[in-house]
Amino acid sequence: MSAIAIIPGIVAIYWMSKYDYRKAYIDVYLFSLFLLPGWCRFPIPALPDPTFCESALLPIFAVFMIRFRGPWKWSFMDVAVFAYAAHIGIAEYHNAGFAEAQNLMFDMVASGVLPYILAKGIIQKNNLTVPFVKKIIGMLAFLVVTFVYEARFGLNPYRQIFDRFFPGQGDGWVTTFRYGLARTAGPYGHAILAGIVMMIGFSLALWMERSKLWEPRFKRWHFIKLSKARILTLAMVAGMVLTMVRGPQIGAVIAFAITIIGAGRDPAKRAWLVLAIALAIGIPAGISGYQYAAVGREHAKTTSQESAAYRKELIDKYEAIAMEHVWIGWGRNEWPKVSGMPSIDNYYLLLALMHGFTASVILLTILIGSIVRLMRNGFRAAPLKPRGSSLSFCLAGAFAGFMFAILTVYMGDSIIPIFFTMVGFSDGYLQAGGDLQKKNLAATQGVVEAHQPRFATVLA
Repeated sequence: MSAIAIIPGIVAIYWMSKYDYRKAYIDVYLFSLFLLPGWCRFPIPALPDPTFCESALLPIFAVFMIRFRGPWKWSFMDVAVFAYAAHIGIAEYHNAGFAEAQNLMFDMVASGVLPYILAKGIIQKNNLTVPFVKKIIGMLAFLVVTFVYEARFGLNPYRQIFDRFFPGQGDGWVTTFRYGLARTAGPYGHAILAGIVMMIGFSLALWMERSKLWEPRFKRWHFIKLSKARILTLAMVAGMVLTMVRGPQIGAVIAFAITIIGAGRDPAKRAWLVLAIALAIGIPAGISGYQYAAVGREHAKTTSQESAAYRKELIDKYEAIAMEHVWIGWGRNEWPKVSGMPSIDNYYLLLALMHGFTASVILLTILIGSIVRLMRNGFRAAPLKPRGSSLSFCLAGAFAGFMFAILTVYMGDSIIPIFFTMVGFSDGYLQAGGDLQKKNLAATQGVVEAHQPRFATVLA
């Protein structure tokens, strides 16, 4: 029954025969990436086990390689992404041998390198930025509806549907509760992972709303006074609320703070103001948070405090273990386990344990490099009209929020290809000029209109 994991690949082939690989990417791959569970695999003897999104990706990538008309513009980010995948594969081979390294390397290529290449090579080159973002927000808005069911009944509908086809594969994902309510997870397995995806959707929805790229109203819901853009932005907020996860919610606040920099008449001044407010709030909050977590689990007064204390203890207990194999780690499943601490709820620490601090440094390089390049582009192009329509600042905010959120959870399943899809999308956007492209286009149109003869304006 697990063979149904290859259905998206079959659909992708059909879609390409009927349309082309670009439409298959938007309609089939993104659907399988955001709406189908990443924990479901089709076991194939002696071969890597593909997921839904990997089976969709492979035929699309094959046709992309045949049809792509270059040249490919190499960048610093290409090197960082390839180095990240290569280092993890080499480290696993050194620690666990070829069999384990083969499976992990396939995953790193199929869920990291190839999603990055496709996002960079397809979206901006074919003017698909708006359809790409619209598709993501539309799918996440649909997920919010399923989140309501999950929150109400404490049952993940994805587990209910797919467990019968993939027995035992989803057993590690259980519905968790906070304040007596179910924390929603959907196809991402854990509520924190779902919160991260909703945080990314929130940043993109802000850009769509501020750029006035949605239709004014939902046609079927014309009686609702709120605009379509506002409803979808609020849907992303509702999704984050229903997950009830603090890390991605704080990440969303960080993302919002960065996006509003690009909404000012003088972004440089606004950036200093945002920085001052962040330091004024962040330093006391950081000190308070450290004291809150430092009491230890045995002295914690609430479940939330116990969770915070656990994450601090993780670093205290595992730092020395990670330092023993500082360059290539212990292997994906081989590091010494500390009694009573089975879950490493900090992805930077987990990477260091599995594949060495080198892997953590490369990941941080990808994140920080993306943020810096996007913000530099945003400052160069600012201010844009309409106010707040800077995609560079919105993407930088999403990466900053992501960088904070994975301090509280591991980055697994669908989150990995989603992350590298966003990295590739951002790099392609920057290579095309980013926000400067939009500003130059607006300036060119303004010059044409200014020099257009009066009779031409009348005839138009």
